[in-house]
Amino acid sequence: MTTMIIFLSLLLNFLSCVQSEEVTLIQPEAENGHPGGSMRLTCKTSGFHLDSYAMSWVRQVPGQGLEWIVYYYGSYSNDYAPAIKDRFTASIDTSNNIFALEMKSLKIEDTAIYYCARYCRYFSPSGKDWTAKMIFGSGTQLTVQPRQKSIVKPKLSAFYPPKSSSKDAVQAAVCLASDFFPKDISLQLAFGDKPKANVTRPSVLKPDE
Repeated sequence: MTTMIIFLSLLLNFLSCVQSEEVTLIQPEAENGHPGGSMRLTCKTSGFHLDSYAMSWVRQVPGQGLEWIVYYYGSYSNDYAPAIKDRFTASIDTSNNIFALEMKSLKIEDTAIYYCARYCRYFSPSGKDWTAKMIFGSGTQLTVQPRQKSIVKPKLSAFYPPKSSSKDAVQAAVCLASDFFPKDISLQLAFGDKPKANVTRPSVLKPDE
């Protein structure tokens, strides 16, 4: 009788894991953030009770391997990677079946694909130890980049030289362009019947400008 109970227990644990086709983890395809800003990543779950399983957030920085950043099993049992600790917070919303990751003080190096994952533990075929199986969501591509400023048209001011009686005097007219963005500008100057002159100022911007 005892053997039968153990067998049924192992079978139920195993079936709860192999029936993974009923489990879905749906994530947005992409999100954009800015340095110092905040972001909320979501993972819509179905096919299981969200508060009955351990969950994780895993990310993959371009050109690198997977990095486990959050292990979550209720507010009383969770663990965060040092790189995101005190900045990221995982939570579950059981009424809407959502596993979320609240992110603040974003950094450019937080750019990565973020996967939500559900753990499932069951006895190995030998029945001597536990085996962990993970089911992953499709992943959300998070891109953190400097905020782009809006285009601002330049203010133009023209300054003309005083008239001179000397034919050999060198005269210069000045056109001042100010308060514009981006810092690339191309001006065309025309003086009466003289050929037009093109003036281009290239942009020299810092990444956060």
